[in-house]
Amino acid sequence: MSTNTIIPFEATHPGILIQDELEIRDDMNQKQLAILLGVKPSFINEIIKGKRPITADIAILLEKALDISADYWMRFQSQYEIDLARIKEKNINKIRQIEIWSAIKEHIPVGYFKKKGYLTDDIAANISTIQEIYSLQSIDALENKISEKKFAFFKKSEKLQIDAKNMIAWTSLVEFEADRKETHTFHPEHVPQLVQELQEIFFINKDVLDLVDKKLSQYGIKFLIVDKLEKTPIDGYSFWSKNNPVIALTLRHNRIDNLAFTIFHELGHIALHFENNKEIRFLDLKDMEENAYENEANLYAQECLIPVDYWNDLRRNYLPLCDAMIRTFADKYRIHPAIILGRACFEMKYYGMKTTIDKKIY
Repeated sequence: MSTNTIIPFEATHPGILIQDELEIRDDMNQKQLAILLGVKPSFINEIIKGKRPITADIAILLEKALDISADYWMRFQSQYEIDLARIKEKNINKIRQIEIWSAIKEHIPVGYFKKKGYLTDDIAANISTIQEIYSLQSIDALENKISEKKFAFFKKSEKLQIDAKNMIAWTSLVEFEADRKETHTFHPEHVPQLVQELQEIFFINKDVLDLVDKKLSQYGIKFLIVDKLEKTPIDGYSFWSKNNPVIALTLRHNRIDNLAFTIFHELGHIALHFENNKEIRFLDLKDMEENAYENEANLYAQECLIPVDYWNDLRRNYLPLCDAMIRTFADKYRIHPAIILGRACFEMKYYGMKTTIDKKIY
């Protein structure tokens, strides 16, 4: 059976008991005790001050002089030495933890993790937490992991100003939270139905984030929103966690069109790219250099938001665009007006159009 060992703040030397005994006795002081034991008064004084141990010989003499058993004195002395050793070990461990934590702080955004409630004033617990978040077998592997991920981030887009420390913290935290999240079984053949139901959520635009979370979970997709850090121009992140795909967002923009496009973009990665490779990860950054995967996900998102035949209808019958035309078109196809306006701005250069269309997420 194992028990938790309580380590005292300070070890208590058995000499304290001699001092207590002499203070309550009227018939004996240090000098008289020394004479009785046949030792110098300074010898007794050194024991009382904890500078000299109680040996077996002294324990027997104290048993006769103070009527306290020799066994008790030896147990007291033994416990004192054990406590000293444990305190020393504890202090060594404490120093080691401080050294480890000082090294860790160079590689993680401490303030961010504290603000989100992951770190406290307990250094040992903080070390363990960071090891979990960064998925490390040992904390010594932190620097190597950061070097590997840092290379991957800068390879994605050389022109972006990226804080590698913050990017690694964000992705590691997302992966950690996704691993802890449970959801339903994912069936890829059900994705088209999911797209239709998400479109309706975006059109109504009420309690959107909560409804999206529940809807994605219903279809076996883990959904996370994790605040971004400085110089982390992330829109979305999709990857596989255990048996489920994950969509993680930062919500850099509080806009329904941006939210809808990003979710459908990440859903495009899930629908198109994970079937043959569940190890691949898609970190979508602002102004990221295009590649085949990203182009396919962009086209998928565009088609989900406004199918080609709908868009052709708009170009044939609703130009020139104005708020009234956009709202009429939006009601006809149950597409949020901000999504239509966003695409019109992107494709048809309607950036200068005056509008009262509300883009906020509700």
